[in-house]
Amino acid sequence: MSSLLIDNIGSLVTNDPALGEGTLGLVPDAALVVEDGRVAWAGPRSRVPEGAARERFDAGGRAVIPGFVDSHAHLVFAGDRTAEFEARMSGRPYTAGGIRTTVAATRAAGDDALRANLRRLVSEALRSGTTTIECKSGYGLTVEDEARSLRLAAEHTAEVTYLGAHVVPPEYAGDPDAYVALVSGAMLDACAPHARWIDVFCDRGAFDGDQTRAILTAGKERGLVPRVHAGQLGPGPGVAIAVELGAASADHVTHLSDADVEALASGDTVATLLPGAEFSTRSRYPDARRLLDAGATVALAADCNPGSSYTTNIPFCVALAVRDMNMTPGEAVWAATMGGARALRRTDVGHLAPGARADVVLLDAPSHVHLSYRPGVPMVARVWKAGEPVVA
Repeated sequence: MSSLLIDNIGSLVTNDPALGEGTLGLVPDAALVVEDGRVAWAGPRSRVPEGAARERFDAGGRAVIPGFVDSHAHLVFAGDRTAEFEARMSGRPYTAGGIRTTVAATRAAGDDALRANLRRLVSEALRSGTTTIECKSGYGLTVEDEARSLRLAAEHTAEVTYLGAHVVPPEYAGDPDAYVALVSGAMLDACAPHARWIDVFCDRGAFDGDQTRAILTAGKERGLVPRVHAGQLGPGPGVAIAVELGAASADHVTHLSDADVEALASGDTVATLLPGAEFSTRSRYPDARRLLDAGATVALAADCNPGSSYTTNIPFCVALAVRDMNMTPGEAVWAATMGGARALRRTDVGHLAPGARADVVLLDAPSHVHLSYRPGVPMVARVWKAGEPVVA
């Protein structure tokens, strides 16, 4: 049996109020015991069980938090959209049309090229503390290319999402209903065995409410759980459909009606906020305070993609959420850990209570607050995934 005592922790975020102070379950002067990849004990170091572990790691008074849970990422792609970003920073508005540029590059790329880029991004995310990551398809938009995207994603995560309904590809521009039929039919048949989730970009320039409902319903009939891109570019029916169909999350949710907020607060659908997209498109940030005060569950994710949010760095997103989305440092860290776990309907990650998977991040700082207090500074000193050191 492998066992590890992480001792001399200055501040431990457990996300379990039964273990410590507040929603974060904050424990000062703490310790954590890991056995066989799971948290066996967490609490004040003065109460560490006798003979708790064979190996000891001295945290040196630094903070420990759960590994980040990134519940929204688009990592299977090829190509570069630097020119689009540069033009946007010069004043051209974001319209989501650039997705088709990535589709062309992804279709032309071989499996090895896609796999190498995916591996690079997952490794990059891990170095900044992300130990659980979701990954979508959506840059193939043919039966074959969507299925291979999902197969490649599954090499790195169990949280694989079928997003054939990202945009209507050029070859179906004159007959979008035929593409909806493909996404709901033959493409779904090929992709469902490789995915856990199904997603639709429900927004202007992508899919309307009726199309979204039809695609998600077909996915549910094949055993996939819905997620929805909703309200990024403007108001729309995405949130209402997400809640109606029991979606695990409604993502972006920048433009919300009062009815949308009420629906998210009264249901089980998590509001996943993606501040990297607003940063990279110079768009209005969502108001997290409005959602939190209403009682909605909020998650933070990076939305890594080559067009509108080319970052894997959750600490950066935490800092944006605190600075521009009216979240406290503690709320942002909870949203990036436990909130992401809720968005993926996971109970084994996002917290450091006994029984949780031992995904542990040591910060080179005395408190989790430094993630937003010192934006842009590399804070992650060490990462354990399932109790094994993966970044040191």
